[in-house]
Amino acid sequence: MKVVLLADVKGQGKKNDIINVSDGYARNFLFPKKLAVEADSKILNEIRGKEESKAHKIEVETAEARALAAKLDTLLIKITASSGADDRLYGSITAKDIAERLQSDYSITVDKRKIQLGDPIRAYGQYDIDVKLYSDIVGKLHVLVCK
Repeated sequence: MKVVLLADVKGQGKKNDIINVSDGYARNFLFPKKLAVEADSKILNEIRGKEESKAHKIEVETAEARALAAKLDTLLIKITASSGADDRLYGSITAKDIAERLQSDYSITVDKRKIQLGDPIRAYGQYDIDVKLYSDIVGKLHVLVCK
């Protein structure tokens, strides 16, 4: 009997998998515990629709991330900071500061945890910083720290 799993079943498969099991196993174990339902055309169409919806959502998010990465490559974030006698900054420039400046200057919202800043910036200069926008999409952000 073909069944669609509603939850992960050890030794059988993961949720939404379509598997073949014996009639007795399905009727006496899977169905009473609501771990599976019989695979008919209605349920198969629902699963196919969910998979297509998920694939479309991933495709849209990837396209948005690529567009944002292209836009970030063209931007220059200018941050002014004060320093001591040896041109060493008082404090430092962190990912939070960069995210706030990006929001205020260009109205682009990027989570500060996505800005891949190894160590905080503690000196004047220009820095190229990676921004992880999606699982495999990374944008470059140019930051200029000046007096």
